[in-house]
Amino acid sequence: MSIDTLKDRLPDYARDVKLNLSSLASEQLLTPQQKAGSFIAAALAANHAPTTQAVVDAFSGDLSPEALNAVKIAASLMAMNNIYYRFVHLVHAADYKTLPAKLRMTAMAKPGVDKADFELWSLVVSAVNGCGMCLEAHEKVLRDHGLSAEQVQAGVRIAATVHAAARTLAAEEALTPALAQAA
Repeated sequence: MSIDTLKDRLPDYARDVKLNLSSLASEQLLTPQQKAGSFIAAALAANHAPTTQAVVDAFSGDLSPEALNAVKIAASLMAMNNIYYRFVHLVHAADYKTLPAKLRMTAMAKPGVDKADFELWSLVVSAVNGCGMCLEAHEKVLRDHGLSAEQVQAGVRIAATVHAAARTLAAEEALTPALAQAA
């Protein structure tokens, strides 16, 4: 399945999502690797198999095996870290902020790609998962590595649009049997 096939599966009411998928697929602010990894990281975080398959089909050719592995590392570790650090951020007891996380994250030290690319993919997953503390941390590292606000925004726009496509398709899949049964 391709991005066009994914767009074709979206209902008419999601026209804006379709248009955003098109424009972001041709985004020029990010390198091809950054863009491809951002799409795949967002799809993995959105957790909808048909969307993930379409995105992987469309963008995996722009990633080396090492880069694809780094995207998967970012998605996996952020799935864990976003929950933990969102808890630390949202619970107002100050002592949690001083405790070590005691969560193994050694793959972050050597993900197999440029640090900025890995941080971008971690930010994308954190945007989908809604962890403010992780978003702030990864955005700072990205800016320190020279990415512009527009480049960071492009990654988050990809996250938002891929997530919207996945949620829309999942809702349509859930509604189809319910509507058929109601008829």
